[in-house]
Amino acid sequence: MDQKKLEGALSALPIVQYEFFSTGDLVFSPAVRYICEHECTQYGTSWACPPAVGTLAECQERCLRYPNALLITTMEEVADISDLQETLKTREAHEEVTRQVHALFREQDVEPLVLSTESCAICAKCTYPDAPCRHPERMYPCVESQGILVTALAERFGIDFIAGGNLVTWYSLFLYD
Repeated sequence: MDQKKLEGALSALPIVQYEFFSTGDLVFSPAVRYICEHECTQYGTSWACPPAVGTLAECQERCLRYPNALLITTMEEVADISDLQETLKTREAHEEVTRQVHALFREQDVEPLVLSTESCAICAKCTYPDAPCRHPERMYPCVESQGILVTALAERFGIDFIAGGNLVTWYSLFLYD
């Protein structure tokens, strides 16, 4: 893959920060999965979330099959950061950027494992667990569903994750050969 070419294309997108790194830098934490299971209303309702994505060990093994990673962030301003519905409405713009970056990888004949913000919002009602995903080519599992501690990556690479004010930070992770 031509990283310089990819970086040039990334500069044309509304990406606030990005970092290329080795997947050996990923931090997997049972605490992240615990939060999914005990605090997230999407747990057990989507192909993009646990338990559908597999055990923490399976997720870690799948992610570490890829030696390289790219983390991207976008930011959106909202009127009230404590308004979850308003905050979640800004996610779609980030998902569009994620789709564009995925296309940039494909242009170089690289098919990454894409992890994003979704608990999946593509369909009004997910088919999980009764039928296969309707849109597996468009569904990106949530980064946290894999047990990845995103804040550890952000801290390690100096990526803002609490920008202050009413700014929402969204992350996507691309794992690739």
